[in-house]
Amino acid sequence: MNTTASEAQTVTIRPATSDDAPLLMRAIIGLAAHVGEADGVACTEDDLRRFGFGENPAFEAVIAAVDGTFAGMCLFFPVFSTWYGRPGVFVQDLFVDRQFRSLGIGERLLRHVAGLCRDKGGVYMRLAVDDDNARAHPFYTRLGFAWTSDQRSYIASGQTFAALSETTGEPK
Repeated sequence: MNTTASEAQTVTIRPATSDDAPLLMRAIIGLAAHVGEADGVACTEDDLRRFGFGENPAFEAVIAAVDGTFAGMCLFFPVFSTWYGRPGVFVQDLFVDRQFRSLGIGERLLRHVAGLCRDKGGVYMRLAVDDDNARAHPFYTRLGFAWTSDQRSYIASGQTFAALSETTGEPK
């Protein structure tokens, strides 16, 4: 997909490959730094290669470039809605490098991923946004995303997940 940001700049979006792990990692760290969590990233390039590009990938990603220079990425994975009875896509990370912001790169990435999802029978896209990411909220609203006040996200990680995964399925 080639689109023009301006007369002088060509934007391309392509699937990420295992060779893109350094770019994906740079984006993940950049996103974490943007929300003040740079020290919280435990993911490594090897993790990305192992879980994203092996026999049974846990995610997909697309890379945006402007005139051949990395401009951003969108990392996502399939989900399924029992309410809709259809598949969808969950966007885990959307990142646009600072020098390419306000060129529509983020929107292009989301539209590209939505198209990929649609082509596989998908009918919706979900994502989560940090409460403190003030610039992101109006961006997603402008694109038509709706905040769902009727759901709350929970997470079990670290020791909690370890304890949960060690049970036999019997309630405690």
